[in-house]
Amino acid sequence: MNRKDFIIKCGVSCLGMVVPVILQGCAGTKYLDASIEGNNLLIPLASFEIIKGGDIRYRRYLVAENAALQFPICVYRLSQNKYQALWMKCTHQGTELQVFGDRLQCPAHGSEFTNTGAVQNGPAADPLRNFPVTVSETMLKVSLQ
Repeated sequence: MNRKDFIIKCGVSCLGMVVPVILQGCAGTKYLDASIEGNNLLIPLASFEIIKGGDIRYRRYLVAENAALQFPICVYRLSQNKYQALWMKCTHQGTELQVFGDRLQCPAHGSEFTNTGAVQNGPAADPLRNFPVTVSETMLKVSLQ
């Protein structure tokens, strides 16, 4: 293989890895001002829906906020009836995390967590706090206890 072909193949391979990440970032993160009732954060299931041209697609995650919460909660839609709710507080030094698709990242020291809360990269050693989620016909209830 000559140099030109090698550079072209490497460039195409790099684009194949970078473009999906860029496009995912273009979709943007959905922030929701969720209400609290009793000990539950309430999130309408319709908040995950994206309707385009009559088709319904679903967001992979959204960030729920409420003034009573010290940190937001990221809720991942893992399947039709399975959701994971994670407190967006880094277990290393308590910095608010940022969402990048299926991972949460700490802007302070670079710790990364998966969409299930497991540590992917340190310096954090402990997983994220997760909250039990109950699914009804129209609402998610995230237990804050």
